[in-house]
Amino acid sequence: MSEETDLSTVLAVLDDEYAREILTNTSIEPMSASTLSERCDASLPTIYRRLDRLEECHLVTEETELAPDGNHFSVYSANLDRLELSLEDGSFALELTYRDEDVADKFTRLWEGMR
Repeated sequence: MSEETDLSTVLAVLDDEYAREILTNTSIEPMSASTLSERCDASLPTIYRRLDRLEECHLVTEETELAPDGNHFSVYSANLDRLELSLEDGSFALELTYRDEDVADKFTRLWEGMR
């Protein structure tokens, strides 16, 4: 888990039903906010607020796509691969694995886990 993303923040984000729906929908395919609004039966402002929180925790990524008419729009993809919560020696530890994690980051995480 990144230094700036703490346990309580991630759990608070995942406690929200709309945030979980956004993650499950975008884990299948990238989606625009308007598509997510329809799929989650939520207003666009609600979707954008949840997307902001998910992005802050690196749980979704945003990419810009070009429409056939030349306009640009954003699509969002789930970035969460795995979440592991453990309780050791009287404290909780949260480990997040991201889909876009590069090989060097994976090796570092593996190395740190062996110590």
